[in-house]
Amino acid sequence: MTPCIVAGRANSALAGAVAAALGGEPVPAVVERFPDGELRPVVSGLRGADAYLVQPTSPPVNDHIMELLLLVDACRRAGADRITAVLPYFGYARQDRRGREGQALGVRVVADALAAAGTRRLIVVDPHTVALEAICSVAVETLTAVPSLAAALGEDVRDAVVVAPDLGAVKLAEHYAALLSRPVAVVRKTRLSGTRVVAEELVGDVRDCPTVIVDDMISTGSTIEAAVQVVTGHGAAPRIVVVATHGLFVGPAAERLGRCTIQRVLVTDTVAQPAAPSLPLGVCSVAPLLADAIGRLHRDEPLDELLARP
Repeated sequence: MTPCIVAGRANSALAGAVAAALGGEPVPAVVERFPDGELRPVVSGLRGADAYLVQPTSPPVNDHIMELLLLVDACRRAGADRITAVLPYFGYARQDRRGREGQALGVRVVADALAAAGTRRLIVVDPHTVALEAICSVAVETLTAVPSLAAALGEDVRDAVVVAPDLGAVKLAEHYAALLSRPVAVVRKTRLSGTRVVAEELVGDVRDCPTVIVDDMISTGSTIEAAVQVVTGHGAAPRIVVVATHGLFVGPAAERLGRCTIQRVLVTDTVAQPAAPSLPLGVCSVAPLLADAIGRLHRDEPLDELLARP
């Protein structure tokens, strides 16, 4: 029996591509919405199945999380033997620690809710927090899209310097640099608010060099914009490429990055990508990665080479 792919509405195209890579089609899931906004998902044909529910919790995050929880419960009530939630992008992963007294740990709340709904395992791609597996009470398979993105860069990396836009992205930049055999530079930034960032200095030499700015996600684009200003101010060549696993592009992100001297923006389809005419956007699919992982889990095979580095 092949694994059963159930498609949520957050990225049905990705779920279809994963199912096709596994030689099948997604199991139909009907999600009704009542006039007051309540959702009522219905899933059938899962009696005794090994079910993999594909639903990134991308914006609108809360709507997609609620739909995911109800779909997990629907799969359980449809008789699925094992339910794995596939969250290519895990919303609330940034809320992994308290900044002050009384602050909620959003990632723990979402993980506990998924477990309570009937999820047996999670599959995520490049989550913002490396502590996700320790936080969750169910097994977590943390995959990485970095090798696929690095391979997709092609000629963009010739003579380039890999740039971490903040200290939190240093390990990520080192991973890209090791795959590409390129040096690393690091931007030090200060976040003023959720949408404002000030980049203060650069460690490393980018003068006259193309740069590849790497991060796990692009949200409002403020971090990338600040990094572009810093590397440009330090004499980098005008050939600037930005790479991130998750392209959220919320608020003014597309307009903000469109004003920068960026030659190319490369992301994956963990989040469904609408047309962004102001951006030179390229999309690398994670469907083969997810299909490979799902196939191995279904056959009880190891995932070692697919997992993110600690």
